[in-house]
Amino acid sequence: MRQPLRALFVNENIGGHATVHHSLRRAFAERDDLVVEFLDADGPGLGGKILRAPVPVLGRLDLDLQALRGQLVHSRGLRRRVDERLARGDIDVLHVYTQNCMLGSADLVASYPTVVTTDSTNELNAYLLPYRAPTRFTSLAVRAAARFERPVLDAATTVVANGRRTASSLTGPVYGLPEEKVVTMAPGIWSPFLTGERRVPDRSDHSRPSIVFVGTSMERKGGNTLLRLHQQYLRQVCDLVLVTHDRVPDLPGVQVVNDLVSGDDRLWDILAAADLMCFPSGMDQAPNVILEAGAAGLPVVASTVGAIPEMVVDGETGLLVEHGDDDALLAALRLLLADGVRRREMGVAAHARIAESFDIRTTAARLTDLLYRVHRTVAPR
Repeated sequence: MRQPLRALFVNENIGGHATVHHSLRRAFAERDDLVVEFLDADGPGLGGKILRAPVPVLGRLDLDLQALRGQLVHSRGLRRRVDERLARGDIDVLHVYTQNCMLGSADLVASYPTVVTTDSTNELNAYLLPYRAPTRFTSLAVRAAARFERPVLDAATTVVANGRRTASSLTGPVYGLPEEKVVTMAPGIWSPFLTGERRVPDRSDHSRPSIVFVGTSMERKGGNTLLRLHQQYLRQVCDLVLVTHDRVPDLPGVQVVNDLVSGDDRLWDILAAADLMCFPSGMDQAPNVILEAGAAGLPVVASTVGAIPEMVVDGETGLLVEHGDDDALLAALRLLLADGVRRREMGVAAHARIAESFDIRTTAARLTDLLYRVHRTVAPR
């Protein structure tokens, strides 16, 4: 048996990134060939929030570099903690998720065999922010961000892309990584519906179907669009469950769960009670909630953004629509709400696909092999 490597997993710890590391913690707890320590970034303090705030006039032109400033503040706070941990000298290999948490720290990345995993790039994100419309100056913001991203990506031994579009961005003209340096690896989730701790519910006895939405921010994740469509067209035929941290008014047929945090196992009860998931986000490149819903046997209605078409097989495990096409979104929801048999068939197919391709235990095994490979290639300096 090979001597276990000691790996430090550095996590950006924003949104779904926290969920990814929560799942990895559970997966690596079952393995004995890698000793993993997790280092999660902290949220910004008051000073950080001020430094990353939008600038009114420049913000309208997308010239205030708000996203980049936020990432730099985030990275600066993490740099000291990573440096102090590495100074103890007992780490063999680094895993960084994502490159944005190590901006300005390419020297640390270059000092160790390092795998950087990312679900997106700033090139892709810049045109998908729901709270900021792109302008003719957005390309300048992309180039500014890439000047900080590229050194981190160049310093990494290997870069893992969580989807084909992200891989294409990494090897494209903005970042210019050689194709042999980029590995495309599907993200994974932990779920009791994958481990066998829970069985996927039958749902055939549900007399009134329900739609579930999971997203910290209603506006950013498309929840407000879903809520509007439900109240105008669907509240007579289905219930809507919103898992969000935003305040939502009391409305007929709407249930709000606002105290769920990453890793809370109540999520599985919520998904088990629902009949389909709707996630109309236009900004998420590889959303975990889609995988979690599929693992629980739910068909998913979502947009064609990012790696979502790699997660949802249109017409087989769910329905995909173009982001912003509210008519198509409403039609997809009506189609599945009216056909319980098809919903359940899609749910069965979704569970099988997630179990085959997106189980975090499979991801952890592949990642372990990759970390051993880069460790053999590059010695710590």
